[in-house]
Amino acid sequence: MGHDLRTQFVNHMILHRLSPYTIKNYLAAVKRLAKFHNKSPDLLNNEQIQEYLLHLFQECKLSWGSCNVHLSGLSCFYKNILHWDETNFQLPPRPRIKKLPTILSVEEVKKLFESAANLKHRTLLKTVYSAGLRISEVVRLEPRHIESDPSRMMIRVEQGKGKKDRYTILSRHLLDELRVYWQKYKPGRWIFPGYDKETHIGYSGASNAYNIAKKKPV
Repeated sequence: MGHDLRTQFVNHMILHRLSPYTIKNYLAAVKRLAKFHNKSPDLLNNEQIQEYLLHLFQECKLSWGSCNVHLSGLSCFYKNILHWDETNFQLPPRPRIKKLPTILSVEEVKKLFESAANLKHRTLLKTVYSAGLRISEVVRLEPRHIESDPSRMMIRVEQGKGKKDRYTILSRHLLDELRVYWQKYKPGRWIFPGYDKETHIGYSGASNAYNIAKKKPV
């Protein structure tokens, strides 16, 4: 993508208040498309874009959700920057597969913590299991969400599933773990920041922390 197109795209997304995380992903989607065809994105047509999306889905084996992020980024670019009246590219219907949750035994959870790559990942995993959080919730935790007053001991989860705030129990053990972690990392705005402390750790980063620990022998 040429410098002018990139600048226009970034400015559009900033003006429409897209998050830094979304901006990064949308830019990456357009860049990967151009690299796949070895052409500037403004020289491609609907059929070439559809070919790329099917490549991601069928050959790269990306999840439907990951492919949808690419689709959203490309749609945003072509509709708002190149002013296409119609975009025909799309994804296959989302598979209707309901996965059963993986339930770990106490011993398995203990091994999972011991196998974490570092203190940050171990604390993140302990927070998930101790407080019963989803990945989408734990990555967005901020210090203000931790209510450590002895009379309350709660974690406030903002905009969780169903877009409703909720509270979950903060155990004394988890509070102690969070304090040790905080003293070492001093993370700042986000309890679990990404490489850039101004943004929280990504969903894939949190998932990888789990997957790596689960596969690692103790």
